[in-house]
Amino acid sequence: MPPASPRPVDNLDDDDYPAYTMGRAAEMLGTTPAFLRALGEHRLITPLRSEGGHRRYSRYQLRIAARARELVDQGTPIEAACRIVILEDQLEEAQRINEQLRTQSRESQPKTSA
Repeated sequence: MPPASPRPVDNLDDDDYPAYTMGRAAEMLGTTPAFLRALGEHRLITPLRSEGGHRRYSRYQLRIAARARELVDQGTPIEAACRIVILEDQLEEAQRINEQLRTQSRESQPKTSA
């Protein structure tokens, strides 16, 4: 009997896999396809296209769209909501990198004994 192989990567476990059609994505977010198209026009999310040219969204993109919808629902214009979400995402990434660098710096410091 051959050795068990590791579980193949399941595309649905991949946050970046474009698994959702525009209609399904809009339904999941409780919004309209026009809202998703507007997010694309403002370059907040760029859906991949199927072979037939249809927009496909990933779970990551749906989380970004949901955050934008929260802001729009609170009265923020869509252009501003998109910019806010982009800045929040950039800040989160910068904080992650900063923490990595701090950890690396602590690990590379020579150990001193008292």
